[in-house]
Amino acid sequence: MRPTIIYIIIGVAALIVGIIIGKVIFAKNTQKQVEEAQNQVQKIVADGQLQAENLKKEKLLEAKEKFVQLKSDHDKDVLQRSQKLIDSESRVKQKEQAVNQKETNLEKQLKDNDVIKENLNRQIEVVNIKRTELEKHQEEHIRRLEKVAGLSAEEAKSQLIESLKQEAHSKALLIQQEIIEDAKLKANKEARKIVIQTIQRTAAEQAIENSITVFNLESDEIKGSIIGREGRNIRAIEAATGVDLIVDDTPEAIVLSSFDPLRREIARLSLQRLVADGRIHPARIEEVVEKTKRQLDDQVMEIGERTAMELGIHGLHKELVRMVGRMRFRSSYGQNLLMHSRETANLCSIMAAELGMNPKLAKRAGLLHDIGKVPDEETELSHALLGAKLAEKYGENPAVVNAIGAHHDEMEMQFVISPIIQACDAISGARPGARREIMQQYIQRIKDLENLALAYNGVEKAYAIQAGRELRVIVEADKVSDGDSEKLSFEIAQKIQEEMTFPGQIKVTVIREKRAVNIAR
Repeated sequence: MRPTIIYIIIGVAALIVGIIIGKVIFAKNTQKQVEEAQNQVQKIVADGQLQAENLKKEKLLEAKEKFVQLKSDHDKDVLQRSQKLIDSESRVKQKEQAVNQKETNLEKQLKDNDVIKENLNRQIEVVNIKRTELEKHQEEHIRRLEKVAGLSAEEAKSQLIESLKQEAHSKALLIQQEIIEDAKLKANKEARKIVIQTIQRTAAEQAIENSITVFNLESDEIKGSIIGREGRNIRAIEAATGVDLIVDDTPEAIVLSSFDPLRREIARLSLQRLVADGRIHPARIEEVVEKTKRQLDDQVMEIGERTAMELGIHGLHKELVRMVGRMRFRSSYGQNLLMHSRETANLCSIMAAELGMNPKLAKRAGLLHDIGKVPDEETELSHALLGAKLAEKYGENPAVVNAIGAHHDEMEMQFVISPIIQACDAISGARPGARREIMQQYIQRIKDLENLALAYNGVEKAYAIQAGRELRVIVEADKVSDGDSEKLSFEIAQKIQEEMTFPGQIKVTVIREKRAVNIAR
Protein backbone atom coordinates (compact mmCIF):
# COMPACT_ATOMS: atom_id res chain seq x y z
CA MET A 1 0.00 0.00 0.00
CA ARG A 2 2.72 2.43 0.87
CA PRO A 3 4.53 2.20 -2.48
CA THR A 4 1.25 2.87 -4.22
CA ILE A 5 0.47 5.92 -2.13
CA ILE A 6 4.00 7.13 -2.64
CA TYR A 7 3.58 6.71 -6.37
CA ILE A 8 0.35 8.59 -6.22
CA ILE A 9 1.88 11.36 -4.23
CA ILE A 10 4.83 11.52 -6.59
CA GLY A 11 2.44 11.60 -9.55
CA VAL A 12 0.38 14.34 -8.01
CA ALA A 13 3.48 16.33 -7.22
CA ALA A 14 4.78 15.84 -10.77
CA LEU A 15 1.38 17.01 -12.12
CA ILE A 16 1.44 20.07 -9.96
CA VAL A 17 5.01 20.85 -10.97
CA GLY A 18 3.97 20.40 -14.65
CA ILE A 19 1.05 22.71 -14.21
CA ILE A 20 3.19 25.34 -12.60
CA ILE A 21 5.82 25.05 -15.36
CA GLY A 22 3.03 25.32 -18.00
CA LYS A 23 1.61 28.44 -16.42
CA VAL A 24 5.06 29.99 -16.34
CA ILE A 25 5.63 29.18 -20.02
CA PHE A 26 2.11 30.43 -20.95
CA ALA A 27 2.70 33.65 -19.05
CA LYS A 28 5.93 34.28 -20.90
CA ASN A 29 4.23 33.66 -24.32
CA THR A 30 1.31 35.87 -23.45
CA GLN A 31 3.56 38.73 -22.44
CA LYS A 32 5.42 38.42 -25.71
CA GLN A 33 2.16 38.50 -27.69
CA VAL A 34 1.01 41.51 -25.74
CA GLU A 35 4.21 43.33 -26.54
CA GLU A 36 3.86 42.46 -30.20
CA ALA A 37 0.24 43.66 -30.22
CA GLN A 38 1.23 46.91 -28.55
CA ASN A 39 3.92 47.40 -31.18
CA GLN A 40 1.37 46.81 -33.99
CA VAL A 41 -1.08 49.20 -32.39
CA GLN A 42 1.59 51.86 -32.08
CA LYS A 43 2.54 51.28 -35.70
CA ILE A 44 -1.10 51.51 -36.85
CA VAL A 45 -1.62 54.66 -34.82
CA ALA A 46 1.52 56.19 -36.31
CA ASP A 47 0.32 55.29 -39.84
CA GLY A 48 -3.14 56.74 -39.09
CA GLN A 49 -1.64 59.94 -37.81
CA LEU A 50 0.51 60.16 -40.92
CA GLN A 51 -2.52 59.57 -43.21
CA ALA A 52 -4.58 62.08 -41.24
CA GLU A 53 -1.85 64.68 -41.65
CA ASN A 54 -1.74 63.99 -45.42
CA LEU A 55 -5.53 64.11 -45.71
CA LYS A 56 -5.60 67.32 -43.72
CA LYS A 57 -3.03 68.89 -46.05
CA GLU A 58 -5.00 67.74 -49.14
CA LYS A 59 -8.29 69.16 -47.81
CA LEU A 60 -6.59 72.42 -46.93
CA LEU A 61 -5.23 72.64 -50.49
CA GLU A 62 -8.69 71.89 -51.96
CA ALA A 63 -10.28 74.46 -49.70
CA LYS A 64 -7.74 77.06 -50.77
CA GLU A 65 -8.34 76.26 -54.46
CA LYS A 66 -12.12 76.44 -53.98
CA PHE A 67 -11.75 79.73 -52.18
CA VAL A 68 -9.59 81.11 -54.96
CA GLN A 69 -12.13 79.92 -57.57
CA LEU A 70 -15.08 81.41 -55.69
CA LYS A 71 -13.20 84.65 -55.23
CA SER A 72 -12.42 84.89 -58.96
CA ASP A 73 -16.09 84.14 -59.83
CA HIS A 74 -17.22 86.74 -57.37
CA ASP A 75 -14.81 89.29 -58.83
CA LYS A 76 -16.09 88.54 -62.34
CA ASP A 77 -19.71 88.86 -61.23
CA VAL A 78 -18.98 92.13 -59.49
CA LEU A 79 -17.16 93.37 -62.60
CA GLN A 80 -20.08 92.43 -64.87
CA ARG A 81 -22.59 94.11 -62.60
CA SER A 82 -20.43 97.18 -62.47
CA GLN A 83 -20.23 97.19 -66.27
CA LYS A 84 -24.03 96.83 -66.52
CA LEU A 85 -24.52 99.69 -64.11
CA ILE A 86 -22.14 101.80 -66.15
CA ASP A 87 -24.03 100.90 -69.36
CA SER A 88 -27.38 101.65 -67.74
CA GLU A 89 -26.13 105.00 -66.53
CA SER A 90 -24.85 105.82 -70.00
CA ARG A 91 -28.23 104.87 -71.58
CA VAL A 92 -30.09 106.92 -69.01
CA LYS A 93 -27.86 109.87 -69.77
CA GLN A 94 -28.47 109.41 -73.51
CA LYS A 95 -32.24 109.27 -72.93
CA GLU A 96 -32.08 112.37 -70.80
CA GLN A 97 -30.17 114.12 -73.54
CA ALA A 98 -32.71 112.93 -76.16
CA VAL A 99 -35.63 114.08 -73.96
CA ASN A 100 -33.98 117.45 -73.46
CA GLN A 101 -33.42 117.70 -77.21
CA LYS A 102 -37.08 116.85 -77.90
CA GLU A 103 -38.21 119.41 -75.36
CA THR A 104 -36.18 122.07 -77.05
CA ASN A 105 -37.52 120.96 -80.48
CA LEU A 106 -41.09 120.98 -79.20
CA GLU A 107 -40.71 124.44 -77.82
CA LYS A 108 -39.31 125.54 -81.14
CA GLN A 109 -42.13 123.77 -83.06
CA LEU A 110 -44.75 125.38 -80.83
CA LYS A 111 -43.34 128.75 -81.61
CA ASP A 112 -43.24 127.87 -85.32
CA ASN A 113 -46.81 126.48 -85.17
CA ASP A 114 -48.10 129.71 -83.76
CA VAL A 115 -46.58 131.50 -86.71
CA ILE A 116 -47.92 128.89 -89.16
CA LYS A 117 -51.37 129.05 -87.57
CA GLU A 118 -51.48 132.77 -88.07
CA ASN A 119 -50.44 132.32 -91.71
CA LEU A 120 -53.08 129.59 -92.23
CA ASN A 121 -55.81 131.77 -90.79
CA ARG A 122 -54.88 134.54 -93.17
CA GLN A 123 -54.78 132.06 -96.09
CA ILE A 124 -58.19 130.60 -95.12
CA GLU A 125 -59.67 134.06 -95.17
CA VAL A 126 -58.20 134.66 -98.64
CA VAL A 127 -59.51 131.24 -99.86
CA ASN A 128 -63.01 131.94 -98.56
CA ILE A 129 -63.03 135.24 -100.39
CA LYS A 130 -61.84 133.56 -103.61
CA ARG A 131 -64.39 130.73 -103.19
CA THR A 132 -67.28 133.18 -103.04
CA GLU A 133 -65.91 134.93 -106.13
CA LEU A 134 -65.50 131.55 -107.90
CA GLU A 135 -69.05 130.49 -107.08
CA LYS A 136 -70.34 133.73 -108.55
CA HIS A 137 -68.25 133.20 -111.70
CA GLN A 138 -69.42 129.55 -111.90
CA GLU A 139 -73.09 130.50 -111.66
CA GLU A 140 -72.58 133.15 -114.32
CA HIS A 141 -70.72 130.60 -116.49
CA ILE A 142 -73.53 128.02 -116.09
CA ARG A 143 -76.12 130.62 -117.12
CA ARG A 144 -74.07 131.43 -120.22
CA LEU A 145 -73.70 127.71 -121.07
CA GLU A 146 -77.44 127.14 -120.66
CA LYS A 147 -78.10 130.00 -123.08
CA VAL A 148 -75.60 128.64 -125.60
CA ALA A 149 -76.64 124.95 -125.32
CA GLY A 150 -80.33 125.53 -124.96
CA LEU A 151 -80.40 123.05 -122.02
CA SER A 152 -80.83 123.56 -118.35
CA ALA A 153 -78.26 122.25 -115.91
CA GLU A 154 -80.59 119.42 -114.80
CA GLU A 155 -81.23 118.33 -118.39
CA ALA A 156 -77.52 118.34 -119.19
CA LYS A 157 -76.85 116.42 -115.99
CA SER A 158 -79.48 113.77 -116.84
CA GLN A 159 -78.05 113.37 -120.37
CA LEU A 160 -74.55 113.04 -118.95
CA ILE A 161 -75.75 110.49 -116.39
CA GLU A 162 -77.50 108.49 -119.11
CA SER A 163 -74.41 108.42 -121.33
CA LEU A 164 -72.24 107.47 -118.36
CA LYS A 165 -74.75 104.79 -117.42
CA GLN A 166 -74.62 103.25 -120.92
CA GLU A 167 -70.84 103.39 -120.92
CA ALA A 168 -70.70 101.85 -117.46
CA HIS A 169 -73.15 99.13 -118.54
CA SER A 170 -70.96 98.23 -121.52
CA LYS A 171 -67.84 98.19 -119.40
CA ALA A 172 -69.65 96.18 -116.74
CA LEU A 173 -70.62 93.58 -119.34
CA LEU A 174 -67.01 93.35 -120.47
CA ILE A 175 -65.80 93.02 -116.89
CA GLN A 176 -68.55 90.48 -116.20
CA GLN A 177 -67.50 88.47 -119.23
CA GLU A 178 -63.86 88.55 -118.14
CA ILE A 179 -64.82 87.53 -114.59
CA ILE A 180 -67.01 84.68 -115.85
CA GLU A 181 -64.30 83.42 -118.20
CA ASP A 182 -61.68 83.63 -115.46
CA ALA A 183 -63.99 81.89 -112.99
CA LYS A 184 -64.79 79.16 -115.51
CA LEU A 185 -61.12 78.71 -116.26
CA LYS A 186 -60.25 78.34 -112.59
CA ALA A 187 -63.37 76.42 -111.60
CA ASN A 188 -63.16 74.00 -114.51
CA LYS A 189 -59.46 73.34 -114.12
CA GLU A 190 -59.84 70.61 -111.51
CA ALA A 191 -63.10 69.36 -113.03
CA ARG A 192 -61.45 69.09 -116.46
CA LYS A 193 -58.54 67.26 -114.89
CA ILE A 194 -60.86 64.75 -113.19
CA VAL A 195 -62.97 64.27 -116.35
CA ILE A 196 -59.89 63.76 -118.53
CA GLN A 197 -58.42 61.26 -116.08
CA THR A 198 -61.76 59.46 -115.95
CA ILE A 199 -62.05 59.25 -119.74
CA GLN A 200 -58.45 58.16 -120.16
CA ARG A 201 -58.89 55.36 -117.64
CA THR A 202 -62.00 53.99 -119.38
CA ALA A 203 -61.76 51.91 -122.54
CA ALA A 204 -64.83 52.45 -124.77
CA GLU A 205 -65.97 50.82 -127.96
CA GLN A 206 -66.85 52.78 -131.06
CA ALA A 207 -68.92 50.22 -132.98
CA ILE A 208 -72.37 51.53 -133.97
CA GLU A 209 -75.20 49.08 -134.49
CA ASN A 210 -77.44 49.43 -137.53
CA SER A 211 -81.09 48.67 -138.06
CA ILE A 212 -80.38 45.61 -140.21
CA THR A 213 -78.80 42.19 -139.72
CA VAL A 214 -77.35 40.13 -142.56
CA PHE A 215 -78.12 36.38 -142.33
CA ASN A 216 -75.56 34.42 -144.33
CA LEU A 217 -76.59 31.25 -146.23
CA GLU A 218 -74.55 28.34 -147.44
CA SER A 219 -76.17 28.53 -150.86
CA ASP A 220 -78.89 30.44 -152.69
CA GLU A 221 -81.04 27.29 -152.92
CA ILE A 222 -82.10 27.75 -149.30
CA LYS A 223 -83.75 31.07 -150.21
CA GLY A 224 -86.59 29.21 -151.92
CA SER A 225 -87.27 27.11 -148.82
CA ILE A 226 -87.27 30.23 -146.65
CA ILE A 227 -89.69 32.00 -149.00
CA GLY A 228 -91.95 28.94 -149.29
CA ARG A 229 -94.86 28.31 -151.59
CA GLU A 230 -96.40 31.65 -152.58
CA GLY A 231 -94.30 33.27 -149.84
CA ARG A 232 -96.15 31.66 -146.92
CA ASN A 233 -92.97 30.81 -145.02
CA ILE A 234 -91.53 34.32 -145.21
CA ARG A 235 -94.90 35.79 -144.18
CA ALA A 236 -95.06 33.41 -141.23
CA ILE A 237 -91.55 34.42 -140.13
CA GLU A 238 -92.37 38.14 -140.43
CA ALA A 239 -95.64 37.69 -138.53
CA ALA A 240 -94.04 35.66 -135.74
CA THR A 241 -90.97 37.85 -135.26
CA GLY A 242 -92.10 41.32 -136.39
CA VAL A 243 -89.01 41.60 -138.62
CA ASP A 244 -88.97 42.35 -142.35
CA LEU A 245 -87.06 39.79 -144.43
CA ILE A 246 -85.49 41.19 -147.59
CA VAL A 247 -84.61 38.50 -150.10
CA ASP A 248 -82.91 40.07 -153.11
CA ASP A 249 -80.11 39.28 -155.54
CA THR A 250 -77.45 39.48 -152.84
CA PRO A 251 -75.64 36.14 -153.11
CA GLU A 252 -75.95 33.79 -150.13
CA ALA A 253 -77.48 36.41 -147.83
CA ILE A 254 -80.85 37.52 -146.47
CA VAL A 255 -81.32 40.91 -144.82
CA LEU A 256 -83.31 41.14 -141.57
CA SER A 257 -84.63 44.68 -141.11
CA SER A 258 -86.09 46.07 -137.86
CA PHE A 259 -85.46 48.94 -135.49
CA ASP A 260 -85.78 46.52 -132.56
CA PRO A 261 -82.47 44.64 -132.11
CA LEU A 262 -84.20 42.06 -129.86
CA ARG A 263 -86.61 41.10 -132.62
CA ARG A 264 -83.77 40.91 -135.14
CA GLU A 265 -81.86 38.59 -132.82
CA ILE A 266 -84.91 36.33 -132.38
CA ALA A 267 -85.40 36.22 -136.15
CA ARG A 268 -81.72 35.46 -136.77
CA LEU A 269 -81.58 32.62 -134.25
CA SER A 270 -84.89 31.20 -135.48
CA LEU A 271 -83.71 31.23 -139.11
CA GLN A 272 -80.47 29.62 -138.06
CA ARG A 273 -82.32 26.74 -136.39
CA LEU A 274 -84.83 26.35 -139.22
CA VAL A 275 -82.08 26.20 -141.85
CA ALA A 276 -80.10 23.70 -139.76
CA ASP A 277 -83.20 21.54 -139.23
CA GLY A 278 -84.40 21.76 -142.85
CA ARG A 279 -88.08 21.60 -141.92
CA ILE A 280 -89.43 25.03 -142.83
CA HIS A 281 -93.22 25.49 -142.73
CA PRO A 282 -95.54 27.88 -140.83
CA ALA A 283 -96.28 25.55 -137.89
CA ARG A 284 -92.62 24.73 -137.44
CA ILE A 285 -91.72 28.41 -137.78
CA GLU A 286 -94.09 29.40 -134.94
CA GLU A 287 -92.77 26.60 -132.74
CA VAL A 288 -89.12 27.54 -133.32
CA VAL A 289 -89.80 31.27 -132.80
CA GLU A 290 -91.55 30.61 -129.47
CA LYS A 291 -88.73 28.34 -128.34
CA THR A 292 -86.15 30.96 -129.41
CA LYS A 293 -87.98 33.66 -127.46
CA ARG A 294 -87.89 31.55 -124.29
CA GLN A 295 -84.21 30.79 -124.77
CA LEU A 296 -83.48 34.44 -125.47
CA ASP A 297 -85.22 35.39 -122.23
CA ASP A 298 -82.84 33.05 -120.43
CA GLN A 299 -79.96 34.59 -122.37
CA VAL A 300 -81.12 38.09 -121.40
CA MET A 301 -81.11 37.05 -117.74
CA GLU A 302 -77.67 35.55 -118.14
CA ILE A 303 -76.35 38.72 -119.80
CA GLY A 304 -77.73 40.84 -116.96
CA GLU A 305 -76.21 38.61 -114.27
CA ARG A 306 -72.85 38.50 -116.05
CA THR A 307 -72.84 42.29 -116.45
CA ALA A 308 -73.61 42.84 -112.77
CA MET A 309 -70.95 40.31 -111.79
CA GLU A 310 -68.29 41.87 -114.03
CA LEU A 311 -69.02 45.33 -112.62
CA GLY A 312 -69.04 44.04 -109.03
CA ILE A 313 -72.66 45.10 -108.40
CA HIS A 314 -74.52 42.81 -106.01
CA GLY A 315 -78.03 42.58 -104.62
CA LEU A 316 -79.92 43.69 -107.76
CA HIS A 317 -83.54 42.64 -108.02
CA LYS A 318 -84.19 39.95 -110.64
CA GLU A 319 -86.37 42.31 -112.69
CA LEU A 320 -83.61 44.92 -112.74
CA VAL A 321 -81.12 42.22 -113.79
CA ARG A 322 -83.47 41.25 -116.63
CA MET A 323 -83.76 44.90 -117.73
CA VAL A 324 -79.98 45.23 -117.72
CA GLY A 325 -79.79 42.16 -119.97
CA ARG A 326 -82.42 43.58 -122.33
CA MET A 327 -80.26 46.66 -122.80
CA ARG A 328 -77.94 44.47 -124.88
CA PHE A 329 -80.61 44.46 -127.60
CA ARG A 330 -81.45 48.17 -127.49
CA SER A 331 -79.64 51.13 -128.99
CA SER A 332 -79.85 54.91 -128.67
CA TYR A 333 -78.69 57.03 -131.62
CA GLY A 334 -76.85 53.94 -132.85
CA GLN A 335 -75.07 53.43 -129.50
CA ASN A 336 -75.67 50.07 -127.83
CA LEU A 337 -77.54 50.75 -124.60
CA LEU A 338 -75.80 48.09 -122.50
CA MET A 339 -72.33 49.22 -123.63
CA HIS A 340 -73.34 52.82 -122.90
CA SER A 341 -74.58 51.86 -119.42
CA ARG A 342 -71.44 49.84 -118.66
CA GLU A 343 -69.26 52.71 -119.85
CA THR A 344 -71.27 55.20 -117.76
CA ALA A 345 -70.99 52.93 -114.70
CA ASN A 346 -67.19 52.70 -115.03
CA LEU A 347 -66.92 56.47 -115.56
CA CYS A 348 -69.10 57.12 -112.50
CA SER A 349 -67.01 54.80 -110.35
CA ILE A 350 -63.74 56.44 -111.38
CA MET A 351 -65.06 59.99 -111.00
CA ALA A 352 -66.62 59.26 -107.61
CA ALA A 353 -63.35 57.74 -106.40
CA GLU A 354 -61.45 60.82 -107.61
CA LEU A 355 -63.88 63.06 -105.68
CA GLY A 356 -63.72 60.95 -102.50
CA MET A 357 -67.29 59.61 -102.74
CA ASN A 358 -68.78 56.10 -102.75
CA PRO A 359 -67.65 54.49 -106.06
CA LYS A 360 -69.87 51.40 -105.68
CA LEU A 361 -73.04 53.45 -105.25
CA ALA A 362 -72.10 55.66 -108.22
CA LYS A 363 -71.36 52.60 -110.38
CA ARG A 364 -74.75 51.10 -109.46
CA ALA A 365 -76.58 54.29 -110.43
CA GLY A 366 -74.56 54.56 -113.66
CA LEU A 367 -75.54 51.03 -114.73
CA LEU A 368 -79.25 51.56 -113.98
CA HIS A 369 -79.64 55.15 -115.24
CA ASP A 370 -81.26 54.09 -118.57
CA ILE A 371 -83.43 51.15 -117.45
CA GLY A 372 -86.45 53.31 -118.34
CA LYS A 373 -85.61 52.73 -122.02
CA VAL A 374 -86.41 48.98 -121.80
CA PRO A 375 -89.88 48.87 -120.19
CA ASP A 376 -92.18 45.88 -120.46
CA GLU A 377 -95.09 48.14 -121.35
CA GLU A 378 -95.38 51.45 -123.16
CA THR A 379 -95.88 54.48 -120.92
CA GLU A 380 -96.13 58.25 -121.26
CA LEU A 381 -93.38 58.90 -118.71
CA SER A 382 -89.90 59.85 -119.88
CA HIS A 383 -87.24 57.16 -119.57
CA ALA A 384 -85.54 59.00 -116.66
CA LEU A 385 -88.70 59.27 -114.53
CA LEU A 386 -89.79 55.74 -115.47
CA GLY A 387 -86.35 54.42 -114.52
CA ALA A 388 -86.52 56.17 -111.15
CA LYS A 389 -90.00 54.71 -110.57
CA LEU A 390 -88.79 51.19 -111.41
CA ALA A 391 -85.68 51.55 -109.21
CA GLU A 392 -87.82 52.75 -106.29
CA LYS A 393 -90.27 49.89 -106.88
CA TYR A 394 -87.52 47.27 -106.66
CA GLY A 395 -85.95 48.68 -103.47
CA GLU A 396 -82.93 50.63 -104.71
CA ASN A 397 -81.11 53.21 -102.60
CA PRO A 398 -82.80 56.69 -102.61
CA ALA A 399 -79.56 58.20 -103.94
CA VAL A 400 -79.65 55.79 -106.90
CA VAL A 401 -83.34 56.57 -107.52
CA ASN A 402 -82.69 60.32 -107.48
CA ALA A 403 -79.64 60.02 -109.75
CA ILE A 404 -81.67 58.03 -112.33
CA GLY A 405 -84.56 60.48 -112.32
CA ALA A 406 -82.41 63.63 -112.35
CA HIS A 407 -79.84 62.74 -115.02
CA HIS A 408 -81.88 64.76 -117.59
CA ASP A 409 -82.91 67.51 -115.11
CA GLU A 410 -86.47 66.17 -114.92
CA MET A 411 -86.17 65.77 -111.15
CA GLU A 412 -84.44 67.93 -108.56
CA MET A 413 -80.97 66.68 -107.63
CA GLN A 414 -80.96 65.80 -103.93
CA PHE A 415 -77.77 63.72 -103.62
CA VAL A 416 -74.14 64.38 -104.45
CA ILE A 417 -73.83 61.50 -106.92
CA SER A 418 -76.69 62.82 -109.12
CA PRO A 419 -74.54 65.38 -111.03
CA ILE A 420 -71.82 62.72 -111.39
CA ILE A 421 -74.29 60.40 -113.19
CA GLN A 422 -75.43 63.27 -115.41
CA ALA A 423 -71.86 64.25 -116.31
CA CYS A 424 -70.74 60.68 -117.03
CA ASP A 425 -73.85 60.02 -119.15
CA ALA A 426 -72.99 63.12 -121.19
CA ILE A 427 -69.36 62.03 -121.50
CA SER A 428 -70.33 58.59 -122.77
CA GLY A 429 -72.93 59.92 -125.20
CA ALA A 430 -71.04 62.96 -126.48
CA ARG A 431 -67.64 61.39 -127.14
CA PRO A 432 -66.67 61.12 -130.83
CA GLY A 433 -67.97 57.97 -132.48
CA ALA A 434 -70.41 57.10 -129.70
CA ARG A 435 -73.69 58.13 -131.31
CA ARG A 436 -75.15 58.73 -134.72
CA GLU A 437 -77.07 61.97 -135.22
CA ILE A 438 -79.95 62.06 -137.68
CA MET A 439 -79.29 64.41 -140.61
CA GLN A 440 -82.59 66.30 -140.18
CA GLN A 441 -81.85 66.96 -136.51
CA TYR A 442 -78.35 68.16 -137.34
CA ILE A 443 -79.60 70.54 -140.03
CA GLN A 444 -82.33 71.85 -137.74
CA ARG A 445 -79.78 72.51 -134.97
CA ILE A 446 -77.57 74.45 -137.38
CA LYS A 447 -80.55 76.54 -138.58
CA ASP A 448 -81.66 77.27 -135.01
CA LEU A 449 -78.15 78.41 -134.19
CA GLU A 450 -78.04 80.83 -137.13
CA ASN A 451 -81.59 82.13 -136.55
CA LEU A 452 -80.77 82.84 -132.90
CA ALA A 453 -77.98 85.19 -133.97
CA LEU A 454 -80.01 86.82 -136.78
CA ALA A 455 -82.67 87.88 -134.25
CA TYR A 456 -80.35 90.59 -132.85
CA ASN A 457 -80.38 94.14 -134.24
CA GLY A 458 -77.48 95.05 -136.51
CA VAL A 459 -76.70 91.42 -137.45
CA GLU A 460 -76.35 91.14 -141.21
CA LYS A 461 -75.42 87.46 -141.64
CA ALA A 462 -74.74 84.44 -139.42
CA TYR A 463 -72.94 81.23 -140.35
CA ALA A 464 -72.60 78.06 -138.26
CA ILE A 465 -69.31 76.43 -139.27
CA GLN A 466 -67.18 73.47 -138.14
CA ALA A 467 -70.24 71.24 -137.72
CA GLY A 468 -71.87 73.76 -135.40
CA ARG A 469 -68.87 74.23 -133.13
CA GLU A 470 -68.42 77.88 -134.15
CA LEU A 471 -70.91 80.64 -134.97
CA ARG A 472 -69.63 83.57 -137.03
CA VAL A 473 -71.82 86.67 -136.90
CA ILE A 474 -71.30 89.50 -139.41
CA VAL A 475 -72.71 92.84 -138.22
CA GLU A 476 -73.33 96.16 -139.98
CA ALA A 477 -70.53 98.57 -139.18
CA ASP A 478 -72.86 101.59 -139.23
CA LYS A 479 -75.22 100.15 -136.59
CA VAL A 480 -72.83 98.26 -134.29
CA SER A 481 -69.70 99.75 -132.73
CA ASP A 482 -66.60 97.89 -131.58
CA GLY A 483 -67.77 97.99 -127.99
CA ASP A 484 -71.21 96.73 -129.02
CA SER A 485 -69.54 93.84 -130.88
CA GLU A 486 -68.03 92.48 -127.67
CA LYS A 487 -71.34 92.95 -125.88
CA LEU A 488 -73.21 91.18 -128.71
CA SER A 489 -70.81 88.23 -128.70
CA PHE A 490 -71.29 87.78 -124.97
CA GLU A 491 -75.10 88.04 -125.16
CA ILE A 492 -75.36 85.54 -128.04
CA ALA A 493 -73.14 83.04 -126.20
CA GLN A 494 -75.26 83.39 -123.06
CA LYS A 495 -78.50 82.91 -125.01
CA ILE A 496 -77.16 79.81 -126.78
CA GLN A 497 -76.12 78.39 -123.42
CA GLU A 498 -79.57 79.04 -121.91
CA GLU A 499 -81.86 78.04 -124.80
CA MET A 500 -80.07 75.36 -126.84
CA THR A 501 -78.78 71.84 -126.21
CA PHE A 502 -75.48 71.03 -127.90
CA PRO A 503 -72.47 68.73 -127.40
CA GLY A 504 -69.14 70.28 -126.40
CA GLN A 505 -68.90 74.04 -126.76
CA ILE A 506 -69.75 76.70 -129.36
CA LYS A 507 -67.43 79.61 -130.14
CA VAL A 508 -69.22 82.87 -131.02
CA THR A 509 -67.21 85.24 -133.26
CA VAL A 510 -68.66 88.68 -134.11
CA ILE A 511 -67.06 90.30 -137.19
CA ARG A 512 -67.41 94.06 -137.78
CA GLU A 513 -65.80 95.50 -140.88
CA LYS A 514 -65.96 99.01 -142.34
CA ARG A 515 -65.02 99.34 -146.00
CA ALA A 516 -64.64 102.56 -147.94
CA VAL A 517 -64.62 101.92 -151.70
CA ASN A 518 -64.10 104.51 -154.43
CA ILE A 519 -63.37 104.09 -158.13
CA ALA A 520 -60.93 106.33 -159.96
CA ARG A 521 -61.81 106.87 -163.62
